Amino acid sequence: MYTVDSEPNPHAWELELHRRLPLFGHRNWIVVVDAAYPAQSNPGIETIVTCAEQVEVVSKVARALAACPHVRANVYTDAELAMVAESDAPGVTDYRQHLASVLACGIRQLPHEEIIAKLDQCARLFRILILKTNLTIPYTSVFFELDCGYWSAEAEQRLRQAMRAIPPA
Repeated sequence: MYTVDSEPNPHAWELELHRRLPLFGHRNWIVVVDAAYPAQSNPGIETIVTCAEQVEVVSKVARALAACPHVRANVYTDAELAMVAESDAPGVTDYRQHLASVLACGIRQLPHEEIIAKLDQCARLFRILILKTNLTIPYTSVFFELDCGYWSAEAEQRLRQAMRAIPPA
């Protein structure tokens, strides 16, 4: 679904984000994108136009996720962002600085097409919320891949090892 209000409510996307957070869990994604990001056809992906500044949306999503005890986020950005020249995309240097100050956590960088492929694969079974902003700088998408907030990868690995140690019945 692609949501566009005839008279945009600047806070509608925030209300929708907070409505969904209790429903979302590991394997769901929240993605904050620029103005040229396309509406995707996969029915598991919903796009909401925020009519807001990108860094503001990223900041609010990060704060909302930090307040959720049931999820934590693995954050990805496009690897291409580091190579976008100021002369080709005025404002990209300031954007990178603002983004770094908002996302103090570890950010993973992957090529844009790899992240899009991950989204497409996940959307076959799980919901993805895309929050489209008014930013007009390329490769500025921020991808929040949700994971379980109260169960670590290390705990999962120990569980799987213990299960393999039990002989089949």
